[in-house]
Amino acid sequence: MIDIKFIEKENRAVAYDNEIEIGECEFEELEDTWNIIHTAVDRKYQGQGIAKVLVKCVIENSKRYNKNLIAECSYAKRILETNIRS
Repeated sequence: MIDIKFIEKENRAVAYDNEIEIGECEFEELEDTWNIIHTAVDRKYQGQGIAKVLVKCVIENSKRYNKNLIAECSYAKRILETNIRS
C-alpha cells in the first residue's frame, strides 16, 4: 500500500511503499510562497497517479499553512493550472 506523508521540516511530500521511499514532491519556501521545484516517482511506480497525489498533498498543506503556491516543476505547474480551473 502506498502511503503519502507531508514532511514540513524537509519541505516535501513523500510517497512510501511500506518503508521504501518511492517518490517525492519538493518545494522551497520564499517568504509567504512555496515554490514546487521537483516531483519524481520511481520508474517502477510511474503511471499510477502517485505524482499527482504528491503535488495535491503540497497544495492542501499550502492552504493549511496559508502559503501562496507556484511551481517551477513543469509537472506540478500543470497540476496547479488544472486545479485553478476546477
